[in-house]
Amino acid sequence: MRIHDITLPIHPEMLHWGRRPEVEVVESLVNGDSANVTRWRIGAHTGTHVDAPAHFVDGATPIDRVSLETLVGPAVVVDMTHVAADVTAADLDRSGVAGEKRVLLKTRNSAGVLRETERAPHWVGLAPDAARWVIDHDVELIGIDYLTIESPQRTDSWDTHHVLLGAGVLILENADLDAVEPGRYELVCLPAKLADADASFARAILIERS
Repeated sequence: MRIHDITLPIHPEMLHWGRRPEVEVVESLVNGDSANVTRWRIGAHTGTHVDAPAHFVDGATPIDRVSLETLVGPAVVVDMTHVAADVTAADLDRSGVAGEKRVLLKTRNSAGVLRETERAPHWVGLAPDAARWVIDHDVELIGIDYLTIESPQRTDSWDTHHVLLGAGVLILENADLDAVEPGRYELVCLPAKLADADASFARAILIERS
């Protein structure tokens, strides 16, 4: 068995959307305290995280009540590194992922803009027609390797988020797939149980069995 950690490390200089994480030293052995204790100020969408339907739909399922059965189970990593703009419905059709419940899109983001510390002007996202394809093919979780699954030209209307979350599809964002080969794995993705939250940072791994 081999475990691939697809989680981005959280730290104050990390790639971010909005405010960066802040760390406060509360107690320190160096200062004569009995232990090392820190306090972190981070957003629910920090690093590798899961968007719940409540992110864009008032009254919809929050992160602490999403299905664990959706977050844990067989998953496929699909090679989309050839795509320069949006991943489209036609791209998904050609990829052969029809019938899969958990789909992670490995794009050129993983080896490129995901490795930077500032938000890029361009990245590969998921087109709204591909979001509808996901729903039509009963995908329950869709993941991508950047801050957002939304295309940079749609971060004012958030069309893809509205389509996916409106249908109850979970979105995994900031999955680090650079060292992961396309193929079949077991996904374990556990967001923190933030009560009534719209999203949560998560530890996500892919298990490869011989």
